[in-house]
Amino acid sequence: MLGSIQARAPLSGAGQRQSTQGWGAAAAARHPRAARRAARTARLLCRAEQETTTVTTTAEAEAVATSNGNGNGNGNGSLEKPSRGAGAFPAELLTAEELAYVAPDDSTKWWTGFKLGFALPWRRFKQNSVLAFKLEGEISDQERTFFDSGTSLPALCQALRKAALDPRIQGVAIEIAPLAIGWGKVQEIKRHIDYFRASGKYCVAFMKQAGEKEYYLATACSEMYAPPSAYLSLRGFVTGGTFLRGVLDKVGVEPQVKRIGVYKSAGDQLLRRTMASEQREQLGAIQADVVEEFLRQVSTALGKSRQEVVDFVEAGVYDTAAFKAGGWLTDLWYEDQLINELKMRTTGLRLVEGESEKDKEKREKELAKPLRRVGLRKYSSVSPAAFPTLGVAGGKKRIVVLRTSGAIVGKASSGSAITPDGVIPKLRALAKDKSVAAVVLRVDSPGGDALSADLMWREIRQLDAVKPVIASMADVAASGGYYMGMAARAIVAEPLTITGSIGVVTGKFNLSELYAKIGYNKELISWGRFAELLADNRSFSREEAELFDASAQHAYESFRNKAAASRDMAVDDMQAVAQGRVWSGNAALKVKLVDALGGVNRAIALARHAAGIPADERVTVVELGKVRPSPTALIGGGAMAGAVMLTSLLRGQSPADALATAAGASAALGMGMGASAGGVDAAAAAAAAAPVVGAVAREAAALAAVLQPGRAAYLLTDVDALSVAAGSSSLGGVMGASSLGGSSGGGGGSIGEFLEEAGSEGALPWW
Repeated sequence: MLGSIQARAPLSGAGQRQSTQGWGAAAAARHPRAARRAARTARLLCRAEQETTTVTTTAEAEAVATSNGNGNGNGNGSLEKPSRGAGAFPAELLTAEELAYVAPDDSTKWWTGFKLGFALPWRRFKQNSVLAFKLEGEISDQERTFFDSGTSLPALCQALRKAALDPRIQGVAIEIAPLAIGWGKVQEIKRHIDYFRASGKYCVAFMKQAGEKEYYLATACSEMYAPPSAYLSLRGFVTGGTFLRGVLDKVGVEPQVKRIGVYKSAGDQLLRRTMASEQREQLGAIQADVVEEFLRQVSTALGKSRQEVVDFVEAGVYDTAAFKAGGWLTDLWYEDQLINELKMRTTGLRLVEGESEKDKEKREKELAKPLRRVGLRKYSSVSPAAFPTLGVAGGKKRIVVLRTSGAIVGKASSGSAITPDGVIPKLRALAKDKSVAAVVLRVDSPGGDALSADLMWREIRQLDAVKPVIASMADVAASGGYYMGMAARAIVAEPLTITGSIGVVTGKFNLSELYAKIGYNKELISWGRFAELLADNRSFSREEAELFDASAQHAYESFRNKAAASRDMAVDDMQAVAQGRVWSGNAALKVKLVDALGGVNRAIALARHAAGIPADERVTVVELGKVRPSPTALIGGGAMAGAVMLTSLLRGQSPADALATAAGASAALGMGMGASAGGVDAAAAAAAAAPVVGAVAREAAALAAVLQPGRAAYLLTDVDALSVAAGSSSLGGVMGASSLGGSSGGGGGSIGEFLEEAGSEGALPWW
């Protein structure tokens, strides 16, 4: 029952306390404040890894909650059920500006200068420097490890906030290349660029190749530049879906899939050849929200009317000179021209009429030196404690941002994934850590395994009974991702987050026709009327089909009813907005599936309020959860799908995994990749079809990874492409039309760091 939430007893033990105190005393002798922070972080991480399952009685749970003085999340020690949803927070907290820039006073400036003056050598750089970095491809929602050179959203956002207050930073220069992130992350980045610009410093965007999403982000900057030969294309938006039924028929595979919810489109990928009307309806609604936000931002940033933006897109302008002439770009510059301009800004040296030869020589000598720049990796090492107005360091109470990203699966293999074994120990450790006042659960997931989602839902509810949990949604938090978020006390989503999809898909593959084609036979000896329910060598019997349908309906009703209870809605009201339908964050707010619009900082503000922390009290914000590096998956196709399938089965793969391999091979065969083997035509066809074959195989592999035979899945599939950026995919989702024939690469990107010259600061990779 949802109301019977049990708290967890805090870790105890004299030996453990003695060990911790001894380590802390030794560290404190060297640097007391740093040692205390390091000790708290070490304890948190150790508990997350070593936590074992303990069950407490209801009486013990009440004692713990009362002794912590935070039983209902408001600090009064009461065990009454905490208020949930938007009604538990002041209206102004839900709608006020999320990131309001506050100029530091003189004493704060002195403190910042003092801290920066004694910074470690590898954190130092020259005054009047430019923070320069490149945004391209995937930007992880989780922090990256030291040896991972990729960009993470937490590091990027914190760098922009620090740079706004850092007296050494004169401005920011960003090269925006084709992005492989969703609109939710783009809006979070834009919000932090707005914060930086509020400090009065300049922010420069440079684009070599850009579509609608990249241009949208660039308009947040104060200046936009591109080389004359840049690929800038604003042609509108395309929404699409992919369907595998034709591929499966060629292979000889019959998908027997049950999906509950008229909008639940995950099964459509396997069952249909064309898009259903319900799918067309929900995709059209989401696309309309994306288009409206694009028009609003571009028109506001450039001082143009909405109709002017529409007319420009409809004109299909491809000449960059027209971009400049119409005021859609600041100027057409190559990168070296931008470097020269920034050198003059950082040094204050410009050509002056009538200057002496001595002054000219001095100016030219100074401008010949490398640009004063600092890269994102080096700048990320600057401590936020030097900037008190950020409000993220220096407090005794901590708010932990627990970031989860990827598909929800039972066990992690490779790549980004959310698993109970990875998340639940952290939740239990956070419940027991008395220094943690509240938790922000960051979710970036299309869902996945139903059991895993439910186990984590339960633990999130358990944690929320001890201290407030606020959910923050990134690009996508749908189906199982929403299942996790709905356990929190309140939900915050970006206006263009993809969420909802409260529905179920389950099924199995009937491989009898494939087996017959390749001469493979399987015979089963069973006991029990439904023992062969999931057999892959035959179709369902009537009784089996009825049982299968009933189990899927049960899984859906469980999801829907828990969603209704979690959101304090009547079941009938939840049914009206469930049915597997996906919503943008804007639409989800209207139907009460989320409580506020915004990003992580909005969620932190709600967590602070729910924990009863005064607005003027400093807290420490701690990030928990890092990207797990994984090798790149290589997907190829064979000449005969049946042979590939048979080989995979004989090697011990499950039928679903073998199907993923065979699907790619079948698509390759159907497009002529098997004809004229070794000939020029075959090679050309293979090269042309490779992206499509890879995409088809990835679609099948993604389904196979989550859709285990007979197990219910809370999964969003073909709508996932909605979270993919323009230019990163040509097969589906809301993307810029320019991406349909474009590449996801940098389009002739520069070697090394953006705006980096030989000998410039930040050239050393470990800096």
